[in-house]
Amino acid sequence: MKRWIRIVLTILTATIGLTAVAGGLALVIGAVTASTSGGIVPDRAFLENGPFSSYVAPGLLLAVIVGGTHLLASVLVGRGSQAGSFAVAVAGFGLLIWIFVQMMVIPFSPLQAIYFAAALAELGLLLLSMGLVGRRALAAS
Repeated sequence: MKRWIRIVLTILTATIGLTAVAGGLALVIGAVTASTSGGIVPDRAFLENGPFSSYVAPGLLLAVIVGGTHLLASVLVGRGSQAGSFAVAVAGFGLLIWIFVQMMVIPFSPLQAIYFAAALAELGLLLLSMGLVGRRALAAS
């Protein structure tokens, strides 16, 4: 993996991971304390069409699954591990799935578009690092 791609992927996955953990914790704390945390926790009415009765489970899923996979990917890519590419793929596709499911349950938010674009950027950089897109890929075909 080229150095610049590794650096960008490390920063991108770390940023997504940290914000996912923070958002997940905000959902859990807001649900447990019955607080809106200054507008961070969405309206409970969004839960009516979904499988959850509170934001505890979605908050834990966001923090542990989305945040955890991204933080793991960040560490592995940052260290130059061979498992880093696989971890980025898992984290990127996991984030896309999270956003797709979220868009079916709650109304559109600009954050959804931002994180969707971030997941696409992760996967695009991964493809670039593997030589599956770019000049080398075009020359091979």
